[in-house]
Amino acid sequence: MGATAYALRTPEEIPVAIEPGPVELSTGRLLFVDDASGKVASVPLSSPDGPRRVSSLSCKRFFTAAKQGLCLADRGGPFPGSVAIFVDQSLTETHRIDVAGVPNRVKLSPDGRMASWTTFVTGDSYAQTGAFSTRTGIYDRETLLYQSNLENLRVPGMKRAEDRNYWGVTFTEDDHTYYATLSTGGKTHLIKADTTDNFAKPLRENAECPSLSPDGKRVAFKKRVPGDGARPWRQHVLDLSTMVETPLAETRGIDDQVVWLDNDTIAYGLPGEGIWAVQANGEGAPRQLVPRASSPSLVTG
Repeated sequence: MGATAYALRTPEEIPVAIEPGPVELSTGRLLFVDDASGKVASVPLSSPDGPRRVSSLSCKRFFTAAKQGLCLADRGGPFPGSVAIFVDQSLTETHRIDVAGVPNRVKLSPDGRMASWTTFVTGDSYAQTGAFSTRTGIYDRETLLYQSNLENLRVPGMKRAEDRNYWGVTFTEDDHTYYATLSTGGKTHLIKADTTDNFAKPLRENAECPSLSPDGKRVAFKKRVPGDGARPWRQHVLDLSTMVETPLAETRGIDDQVVWLDNDTIAYGLPGEGIWAVQANGEGAPRQLVPRASSPSLVTG
């Protein structure tokens, strides 16, 4: 594999091993954003704390599905902006879309057809409900239909309000159904929506940043709990058939849209702490997967 290099951000930090080689969307590799460089990197899931490969693609958030990738990056210019960059298996750009706001969340459907991203248009934190404004778009890579903002969703039982915000889309396998967060009136709601009729159904209050399990039976989400004012959340998993929720063993405030490594494990980023994993049944203890990293995503298929 050649010589292994070591990168140090500050003298007190543990060195991170870097190995030469291309970063590709190969099955069994964990993709993430390298903290030191801000670029997409990867490690084998079988040895996530080992040497990493670092690409030349700079992203704030990255996600992969069906060996395709979506990078949400800062867009240069006098005003804050983002760019959604679609890449192929070798991380070569195939298409891009300019987006207003600061990068925040990004997701692809399981087959890579549907894409979604969320940006902050004003404000920069979910911690204070109502003190921010988001913009969430959905893009169909097959039909090229682009819905730049979900503000026109019809939600029965909820009056249309100027303070509505949507974020954190997660798709089902059918490429038109998705779950997301709706915030209005100082409360957040888990909604289930459909791109074909622009209709959404509220499912649960106090649920943010959903992530659907590979088998489509559960949703991981962050729930507001008393505690840290900066990150006042705890991760839970909701069984969609029984609507019973389970708090996970990770008790630190996680401000992330987690990813599922399999039907039993979720992974997430902690600022300054790297990428961690925890069991989805509420048992066990959190364990660190990758230091100096964020925005995890697993290549499958």
